[in-house]
Amino acid sequence: CTSAGRIPDASESVVPAVKEASPSRSHPMLQAAHTAAAGEAEETGFTQELLTFTLGAEEYAIDILKVQEIRGYEPPTLIANAPPFIKGVINLRGIIVPVVDLRIKFNLAKVEYTPFTVVIILNVANRVIGMVVDSVSDVLSLTSQQIRPAPDFSASFDTKYILGLASIDQRMLIVIDIAQLMTSRDMELIDDAGA
Repeated sequence: CTSAGRIPDASESVVPAVKEASPSRSHPMLQAAHTAAAGEAEETGFTQELLTFTLGAEEYAIDILKVQEIRGYEPPTLIANAPPFIKGVINLRGIIVPVVDLRIKFNLAKVEYTPFTVVIILNVANRVIGMVVDSVSDVLSLTSQQIRPAPDFSASFDTKYILGLASIDQRMLIVIDIAQLMTSRDMELIDDAGA
């Protein structure tokens, strides 16, 4: 198991972490989304702010409140005997952060590192984890009515990390429970996963 860096203070807002990132590394829509997500959740309780990103030809969405910052991809330091989807670790302002390439984890046929490849820094289960994706799309506000349950598949296809599917205009988004995925036993990132 690779250990992830601990968050200095769990009560701190994720917005200051975004402001600390250098301007070339932070994503401008992330700061606005954090502010909007906090305000709308208090007012209605029904909308959810989601960060959308691409993996191959598919578009995924995760809870914006789990996102600490967005960085350009830089090759991480390799860790011996790590699973292939764990690319290594990076030093993020003194915190050692494991970097997971979801494209490899999800068995996508073509994995390329382009100028659009980014690392989404997540804050889940009091840990900081980096997630490599092809690109970040945008931030959307969705109501619970816009997110449909994932269809049931055979037992050979596990959908436990999929919260649902959302159709926006001509786009189909796969909404992922990123906290459950990153803390799962098969990700090999956190001791006593699932406990």
